[in-house]
Amino acid sequence: MEYKYDVIVVGAGHAGCEAAAAAARLGARTCLITMDMNKIAQMSCNPAIGGIAKGQIVREIDALGGHTGEVTDATAIQFRMLNRSKGPAMWSPRAQCDRAKFIWAWREILENTENLSIWQDQVVELLTEETKTSLQKLPNFTAEVAKLHVCGLRTIQGVVFKAPCVVITAGTFLNGLMHIGRTRIPGGRCAELPSLYLSESIAACGITVDRMKTGTPVRIDGRSVDFSLMQRQDGEQDFHKFSYMGEPRMLPQLPCWITYTNEQVHDRLRAALPDSPLYNGQIQSIGPRYCPSIETKLVTFAERTEHQLFLEPEGGSTQEFYLNGFSSSLPIDAQIEALKLIPAFRNLQIYRPGYAIEYDFFDPTQLRHSLESKVVDGLFMAGQVNGTTGYEEAAGQGLVAGVNAARKVGGQEPFVMRRDESYIGVLIDDLVTKGVDEPYRMFTSRAEYRILLRQDDADARLTQRSYEMGLATRERLDHWLTKKQAIEELESFCAQYSVKAAYVNDGLQALGSEPLQRGCKLIDLVMRPQLTLSNLAPLIPALAAKMNSIADRREEIVEAAEVRMKYSGYIRREKEIADKIQRLENIRIRGRFNYNDIQSLSTEARQKLTRIDPETMAQASRIPGVSPSDINVLLVMMNR
Repeated sequence: MEYKYDVIVVGAGHAGCEAAAAAARLGARTCLITMDMNKIAQMSCNPAIGGIAKGQIVREIDALGGHTGEVTDATAIQFRMLNRSKGPAMWSPRAQCDRAKFIWAWREILENTENLSIWQDQVVELLTEETKTSLQKLPNFTAEVAKLHVCGLRTIQGVVFKAPCVVITAGTFLNGLMHIGRTRIPGGRCAELPSLYLSESIAACGITVDRMKTGTPVRIDGRSVDFSLMQRQDGEQDFHKFSYMGEPRMLPQLPCWITYTNEQVHDRLRAALPDSPLYNGQIQSIGPRYCPSIETKLVTFAERTEHQLFLEPEGGSTQEFYLNGFSSSLPIDAQIEALKLIPAFRNLQIYRPGYAIEYDFFDPTQLRHSLESKVVDGLFMAGQVNGTTGYEEAAGQGLVAGVNAARKVGGQEPFVMRRDESYIGVLIDDLVTKGVDEPYRMFTSRAEYRILLRQDDADARLTQRSYEMGLATRERLDHWLTKKQAIEELESFCAQYSVKAAYVNDGLQALGSEPLQRGCKLIDLVMRPQLTLSNLAPLIPALAAKMNSIADRREEIVEAAEVRMKYSGYIRREKEIADKIQRLENIRIRGRFNYNDIQSLSTEARQKLTRIDPETMAQASRIPGVSPSDINVLLVMMNR
């Protein structure tokens, strides 16, 4: 066996799986190294994919040719579209998955991907070599600098792998330390060893390392639960899914269950706070703001008398349930005794308690938008090692890192997505421009162009571009082009078809819409909030005939066309704003300035511009502490 590759991916979580698959698909000879081949794409916390903004990321991964969406559809045991009461820019798909089937579905894909090998081992050292190059900092100033390059890895078994590009996707395993009350257990996940030494090896190259914290709830034996005392929450059985291709959901669909804590539960938990690692000084690192532990909820929302909990199945053939909303690192007895005070859990039996975990991460402002390190050439990072939280954020980064590692080996320009192009682009730009002071989680509110970044149009935004760089297949491109043509034909029909008031007014009033005073084009009716193509079809036979002529993916196409028509004004306005901002994106400034010498910049701007070294003027404008006046100074210096 030869231990020489083009790209090596360290860690087979959600980031590592997408990274390895993407690099191999682009022709790079790739090796995926994991500590346990039976835990590939393990869902360390909730066995669910998607959610607010996260679902959009998964649809983008799928549109690009990644696999998370198709694996989710194949293993989904409940699907829901969140935020339906809001506009389509906020709609977000979410699926509960069978944890075990999810792992094996991913493993089957990876083991049958051409150019991809898998090696079970633990990486302990990053191997680098130093070269000296001439770097032009200013038009009249050139300096010779030493540059570190990746050349390989060493494993705990003593195997040395060689590769010009390495992608680190180690998740929570780097010096992972779990906390249950005052008990501390080294580990990257429950019952799994941590990854030691690698973090120190990376830090020795000059990369900044720090600590973060996350947590997971208790796992409950469903045989001990009184479901009659809980509210049932069923999924949805419509055409929506994650992948634009593939079959509809195949597994039997299961319900989730809702219950609540109470004041007795809170009293028991409060009594245990002195033993909470979060409040007794045992944990010093920062946890996720938007997924707080139950003890954090009690302290932050002291006035609340109850908190909602979701009991979610881990699979179709297991009694294991995940208690969403009860993440905790309290002592075991405190967790069990508190939960038994909830009527549905009075006979509670658990498989394991909740716990917190601390782990190393690296400063993402030391990365380029390609997710390549600015410090070590050929070193890419993705996932929780960049300070993010969530499978979806990790998978999106992993795909981008894998693509760019393969493109670097092939001598091609990096693949970078703009903020108006994808949530993945927003995510990466936020990381490398602003950095993190807590685990980063994607929300729709983080995207200033969210009307352009809907879950229904990820294929429109990304599939053509992905095909052109060789990641998306011709089949996927044709799948999108067929849909695109059908959408445009339906929009054109609505824009040209004339509706006479006398024929539809009775029907419009029945639908709660104002009658027409005169005839109009069908698109004018579609844009009314009470009306849809589906409820207009019975009133307008020609529309019904047009919709029925769509042989394949009818519901998907009708929904996409309707969204585009109803929100055309908002979409057009947001595109205009994005185009204006794009002018600053086209002004490249890396290597053009020695910021410390520009006294007309504020001190904070000089420090942050020097540290982050932004690629473009637009990125510089998004750095916290860099003011519009600082940007104007740079524009004047460039005669812009």
